[in-house]
Amino acid sequence: MTVTLLEDKIVGCLTGAAVGDALGGATEGALPDQIRQRYAGWVDGPAPPFHPDWQTARPTAPYHKGDGHITDDTLLTHALIRVYTRKRDHLDAYDIAEHLIPDLVGRPTFVPDLERETVAFHRLALAERFMVGRLMHGHADPREAGVGNIVNCGAAMYMAPVGVVNAGNPAGAYAEAIEIAGAHQSSYGREAAGVFAAGVAAAMTAAATVDDVVAACLELAKDGTRSAIEAVCSTAQRYTDWREALAPLRAAMAPFDTVGEDYRNPGLGARRPSRLHSIEELPIALGMLVVARGNAREALLGATNYGRDADSIATMVGAMAGALGGSAAVPAEWTEQVTRASRLDLTGLAQALAEVAREVYARDTQRWRVRAERFDALLQGVAEGSHSAKEAG
Repeated sequence: MTVTLLEDKIVGCLTGAAVGDALGGATEGALPDQIRQRYAGWVDGPAPPFHPDWQTARPTAPYHKGDGHITDDTLLTHALIRVYTRKRDHLDAYDIAEHLIPDLVGRPTFVPDLERETVAFHRLALAERFMVGRLMHGHADPREAGVGNIVNCGAAMYMAPVGVVNAGNPAGAYAEAIEIAGAHQSSYGREAAGVFAAGVAAAMTAAATVDDVVAACLELAKDGTRSAIEAVCSTAQRYTDWREALAPLRAAMAPFDTVGEDYRNPGLGARRPSRLHSIEELPIALGMLVVARGNAREALLGATNYGRDADSIATMVGAMAGALGGSAAVPAEWTEQVTRASRLDLTGLAQALAEVAREVYARDTQRWRVRAERFDALLQGVAEGSHSAKEAG
């Protein structure tokens, strides 16, 4: 089978996202100094859980994060791919209610950090369960169901497939992600979903560079999200080693982040709607992409050792770096370990998503032809009663 650049970039995107999720899952919630102390140095690949007694260390989240396992970020990403394979066209908020929610609550799947097969709903965090409750039980308008949810990265973290389907069209990816994320989030959480999808769409362009990805994000981002990306990426330009960049990137992000320095104990003002603030994960992911100059390995390690919401940061930077570099971007030994431990078929998923992307592009091309014909007719026609029409008479 001939593998086009499209397929190669999709494999890279999905691989980078899954590996990032698995690497960052081990360090999620910790801070860089704590990570170095726990692992006797920086994490340099798939690592054991931060808490060896993970089953009881955090009773509110007894998940086996680490040992090369994916988390809910990847489960949701792959669920969204399945929605695309059903719809085989662009998605809207109603497709989230009609297809994504039944997938999450009714389709058995292997959940690695629960160590069993179950429905993905049992692995969802509260912000994602909010979406299920609003759409499945509350019968909320899907376009507005995200209003009232906490504002976090929940909607953004699984939007990479939107960027893939809109490959080469960041503005289209942004608009589609904003539309479907309305079922899940509001405010800057929804905004980040759109901007992340745009970043992936830019990376899914032939010969794209890191600068192209950042430029696409800045062109489309609004309010605090744009300001945070600009501040973090400007700081990132001064560094080429993620170890040296960890503290400066956090300092650049701090004015826009509502969670604060004590990540596990945010204040009462955290995660509320605002036009001045931003989620932390996307700007830091872009910052790590800049520091690493697009190198997926270094970007993933930077995100993992940054800590805080490390799995989502690494998921996002992995998706963008993988799309930029293609299937060879992510170290093969990491990919093999993560796919084996998580029981994933990333190549099969990539092929399925590539088929959908091709079909959507064909439909978009035909839709544009129809519009072009209709608009040309408007330009060529003369309105009845106009000066030109009277002269012709």
